[in-house]
Amino acid sequence: MDKPVNDLFLRACRREPVERTPIWLMRQAGRYMPQYQQLRKEAGDFISFYKNVDLSVKATLLPKDLLGVDALIIFSDILTPLEAVGVEFEFREGEGPVFKNPINTPEDILKLKPFDQSQVWFVGEIIKGVNRASNRELPTIGFCGAPFTLAAYMIEGRTSKDFKKAKAFMYNYPDAFKELLDKLADMLILYLNFQIESGADAVQIFDSWGGYLSPEDYKEFALPPINKIIKGIRREDQPVIHFTKGVAGFFEYMITSGADVYGIDWMMDIGKAKEMVKGQFAIQGNLDPTVLYADKGVIRKKALEILDKWGKDTGHIFNLGHGLMPDMDMEKVKYLVQVVKEESWR
Repeated sequence: MDKPVNDLFLRACRREPVERTPIWLMRQAGRYMPQYQQLRKEAGDFISFYKNVDLSVKATLLPKDLLGVDALIIFSDILTPLEAVGVEFEFREGEGPVFKNPINTPEDILKLKPFDQSQVWFVGEIIKGVNRASNRELPTIGFCGAPFTLAAYMIEGRTSKDFKKAKAFMYNYPDAFKELLDKLADMLILYLNFQIESGADAVQIFDSWGGYLSPEDYKEFALPPINKIIKGIRREDQPVIHFTKGVAGFFEYMITSGADVYGIDWMMDIGKAKEMVKGQFAIQGNLDPTVLYADKGVIRKKALEILDKWGKDTGHIFNLGHGLMPDMDMEKVKYLVQVVKEESWR
């Protein structure tokens, strides 16, 4: 596969020399963009949107032209592969995902089907389409949800403020819960390998809800399946990024997962994270997304604080500590990208 023209992001992931800090943003193609809203309208509903190769390629490419980012993450959803094991869900406006067949008992885990890769064919086509349409100007990032995050959704049946139903299941049926995590890990190994075979230059594992666990529970439940996934990924030099939201309490455990890059949120000091990885891994992050509601002077100040704490070494990919929000001002997002690109020259 041709290498991307702008490989700053990939070099930073591998801790190779860079002339400035690369930047991309989680949920960078999203509802805050009028152009995205138009594509979404065309698609009809969210699931139809991410299964439509043409529209998903167009959505993925929007941040390249509108923001000037250094990498493109494919337009998809962390729940996408679950349909291929027999999980049924829909996205409801204002509610997010709602599961039609949540897991209520250990017996429900046995009903999951073996992963049928043919059902996610469109994900491979989106990656190929992005690589063609971008003329390989930028690296393309594939992704998946982490087993704990997916299991939490599958048991809770929807998004939640505390995931108490999922955690109660974990405590009451620890062996069954671990079996579910293991099944999901096997599925995600196949899913990420398929993305890399299709042309992804890097992959990210999103553990959006791992931070709801205590350090001990994170170590016992969330971490082993991620270790398993990373060991099972077939790759040449494609970096793996492991992102956990709410990581500050167990970062020392997280950095044993085998990833090349660790994504952190704003609750962790990036200077401390840098000290803890001792030059062995790259760090991605970690501006609080709500800073983008402030005026440009504040955005600039907060971005410079992160750049200064990291310093001039390689191994930092600038990103947010979580995704962009639907009501953000695109001009401010663009301004953040511009500040990082202008102020981080070595």
